[in-house]
Amino acid sequence: MPVKPPAQDARPAAPPPRGPGAVLAAAARSVRGPLLGSLVLLAGHQAGEALVPVVVGVVVDRAVDGGAAGALLGCLALLAADFLFLSLCYRFGSRLSTRAREHSAHRLRVRLAGRLLAHDDVAGRDRLPGDLLTVTGSDTQVVGQFTSWLGMTTGNLVAVGLGAALLLRMSVPLGLLVLLGTPAVLLLMNRAGRPLERRGAAEQAAAARAAATAVDYVSGLRVLKGLRAERTALRHYEGVNRESLRATVTAARTEAVLDGAGTLLAGVLVAAVALVAGRLALGGDLGLGDLIACVGLCQFLLAPIQGLLELGPALARARASARRIAVLLDAPAPPPGTARLPEDVPVRGELTVRGLAHEALRGVDLRLAPGEHLGLVVPEPVAAAELLACLAGDLAPAHGAICLDGVPLTALDRAEARGAVLVAPHQAYLFDGTVLDNLRPDEGEAGEAATSADTEALHAAAATDLVDGLAHGTATRVGERGAFLSGGQRQRLALARALRAAPPVLVLHDPTTAVDAVTQTRIARGIRTLRAGRTTLVLTSSPALLGACDRVAVLREGRVTASGPHTALLATDSFYGKVVSA
Repeated sequence: MPVKPPAQDARPAAPPPRGPGAVLAAAARSVRGPLLGSLVLLAGHQAGEALVPVVVGVVVDRAVDGGAAGALLGCLALLAADFLFLSLCYRFGSRLSTRAREHSAHRLRVRLAGRLLAHDDVAGRDRLPGDLLTVTGSDTQVVGQFTSWLGMTTGNLVAVGLGAALLLRMSVPLGLLVLLGTPAVLLLMNRAGRPLERRGAAEQAAAARAAATAVDYVSGLRVLKGLRAERTALRHYEGVNRESLRATVTAARTEAVLDGAGTLLAGVLVAAVALVAGRLALGGDLGLGDLIACVGLCQFLLAPIQGLLELGPALARARASARRIAVLLDAPAPPPGTARLPEDVPVRGELTVRGLAHEALRGVDLRLAPGEHLGLVVPEPVAAAELLACLAGDLAPAHGAICLDGVPLTALDRAEARGAVLVAPHQAYLFDGTVLDNLRPDEGEAGEAATSADTEALHAAAATDLVDGLAHGTATRVGERGAFLSGGQRQRLALARALRAAPPVLVLHDPTTAVDAVTQTRIARGIRTLRAGRTTLVLTSSPALLGACDRVAVLREGRVTASGPHTALLATDSFYGKVVSA
């Protein structure tokens, strides 16, 4: 069968490696519009705040010098206009800053989710769900919070710069004290903030372990109760949570020390400015109005200087979160396939396994003709898991190959291979949505009415009575992981979803273990009817499912040891009879 070469420009070039700084920059660029608006408006707010003590000082000077009433009224009108200006700037600047924070966090979460969904075999490998939840949840929120800090930081910089310029107009020593003292304090706090970044990373890692452990135990709560291991699980979780608490307290203590030191340094700097201003006033170098303006500027500068000092701890936390995000974003994408299935020829569904060997597989040879319905009995769970992983593309075998219409699955693009060969695992994974949402998750909003394809899939999976018994039929919500359904109902709905997808090759693993024998017989007939003309491989030991297959093969000790009709194997193969009747 001819194989199409891959298109030269089918995939974009791989992005360069990223780091925490690149993640923060990308988050800011994603909301450049509202972020730029917040920068301008919050800078205008701080500029208006800085002008308030200056205008007040001018009013005092005019009053002391016996200025005209009109001039005083003009100054008061200017002061009122300044208050209106700074109030409006703060109101709308804060709104844009909040919008930038939430939108940047949202877009980063979507980007991470897309990465995990597109390259689940690499990006999410060896990561517990709770750990991924922490990264996509709290870490993205921390990065979004830092994005909003950029607007406040710009306003604080404008405030300090304008305050220094106004003080320079009054006295050169006062202005230089602010211009030189502020960067020195910021540099000192930035160096002191490095331990916080390390401890913040440790805190987030410990919190992720605690969340992952909690998710793991809650998911397996029934198993724990059955094993009477609740106390052991609780003790283990207490230990993990205690580590998280210690890391959090350590990071919080460090942050509190840094915040206190920042407040102290800002206070010392402002107090020094006020002290110098007082000495200048006593020496006659500052007038009354300038002294009032200087005192007002000193009080005003305390807040923006403290805000700039808080940027260090905020940056440390954001870099720690961005580093964890970058680990997922920087995970290498799986290599693109070197072969393509012809677009103008339908997939026939010929599945060939040649010399497949791994740890539990010892050279499996198996062929499914196009449209064949084959049953496969695999008594060893490890061998079954390895074979399913190879068919799904999650495991590269040590030796041998699996070919679809003559093309090796490992040479195909991952998405193309999964679209042609669908492996439905034994575990029934359902999503928190309606029956229809789970039945056709690839179609976005499933809509209100079931189509003929939906009805046929439900009927083949013996799930029509399930739907009829639900309060709202196919519009009934099933809960997270199908929590509102029984085990048998979840299994039948998951089977209906696999049948509804109608892939050229469908691999089912024990799809009826949670239903009774009568229902198994109905399902066996339904699968055979609905999958007529399409290749189907069923890993099972159910006599009902095996009896409906064209042929049955036995995989024993890593090799195919027998093959034939179900009834013939029952009569000639004692091992097969024991496995099927167990």
